[in-house]
Formats: sequence, C-alpha cells, structure tokens
Amino acid sequence: MGMIAAHDSTLEEAIRIRETAYQLVSPAQVRAALDRMAEAAGEVLVDKNPLVLGVMNGGAFTAVELCQRLDFPHELDFVHVTRYDGDLVGGKLSWRAWPDRDLSGRTILVVDDIVDHGDTLDAICERLRRAGAGRVYVAVLVVKRLDQPRVRLEADFAGVEVEDVYVFGCGMDYKGYWRGLRGVYAVASGHDNDGAGADGSGDAGADSSGNAGGSGNGED
Repeated sequence: MGMIAAHDSTLEEAIRIRETAYQLVSPAQVRAALDRMAEAAGEVLVDKNPLVLGVMNGGAFTAVELCQRLDFPHELDFVHVTRYDGDLVGGKLSWRAWPDRDLSGRTILVVDDIVDHGDTLDAICERLRRAGAGRVYVAVLVVKRLDQPRVRLEADFAGVEVEDVYVFGCGMDYKGYWRGLRGVYAVASGHDNDGAGADGSGDAGADSSGNAGGSGNGED
C-alpha cells in the first residue's frame, strides 16, 4: 500500500507540474533545431561510418530523431548511465548499459537530450577514448545557460539554449513523466525543481541534470 500511495503521489505531482509549466521551445522550434543539428553533423560525418550512441533514457529521443535525418550510412546504439535513480538530485555515477561491440578506431557521435554541468557526458567520452574510439563528437538538443557559469563540455552539435530552470519534454522527464512531449517546458517558479530528470541520464554534475543547489536538469 505504501508503494502504491507513493506512486499516486508522484503521478499527482507530475500532473500538477505539467498544468503549471510554461513552454520554452515549441515543437516547431525543436524540429528546426534537429534539422540544423543533422545538417551540421552530416557535413562532418557523411563519410565516417559513425556509430550514433544515444544516452538513455532521455537521449534516445534526440538520437532517433537525428538518425531519421541522417541520409548516410551509420549505426545506432545506446549507453545507459545515471546519477539519479528516480531522484531529482544526482549522486554517484552508475553504469547500466554499454555497447557490446568493438569501438576501436570508430568515429562516434554521442547524443543526449541536455547538457547542464556536463559531468556525465564527460565521463562517457572519456570511457569511449579509453575503449580505443577514434574521434568522439557530442550532440545535444538542449544546452542549459547556467546562472553560475563554469567550465564544461562543449557540444559539437547543439540545438537550442534555454535558461537555467528545470525543463522537461523531448526526452527529458519530471520524475519519470512527460518525456514524450514534443516541446520543451519549464517547471513554474515555486515548485520543487532542484535537480534533474528523474532517472537522470541528463547530466548534472555531482549534484545527464541537477545544478548543485540550482534548477538543473540532468542528462538522465
């Protein structure tokens, strides 16, 4: 009964968050951003036979959308690493899935939904290099404009920039909900928005997406 009540409470909260959220990026703007990202990536990767590596869970949305726009040979796979485990604030990095293939010499495009602090993406890129990958590129749909700027990973291909608030939609979640929304939405001021996507692929440093003490989103 306790677990059911907790789930019902989370669902009610997610519905309330959705009803009070405001739109930052429209579905049309998301599509246009993905078109631009695919065009830019294509100019670099068209003859590289790249492996597109989506960062689950949130990055799966952007990875699939990009692949649908890449009209040249490429492969698609996924990695799952999280700092969240259903929480809003990130903790220790947990590796859950890794490509079961030889990465030696491969050109790889790591794709995620959002970059906040960039720590998770940094860790993924470093592990890929240790695995012998050739060139590693990074594509993210959303770049968080941090209120407290810091040195962080710079994406090679980026879609849109948003303010430093908790966001969901387009692969990003609020406690597991609303990933499938076609636009990007912000949690209204006054709601609990300290941290990142509930499963956190989103990157939020030690805090995939929570800002340390801020309104971050993690990269799952």
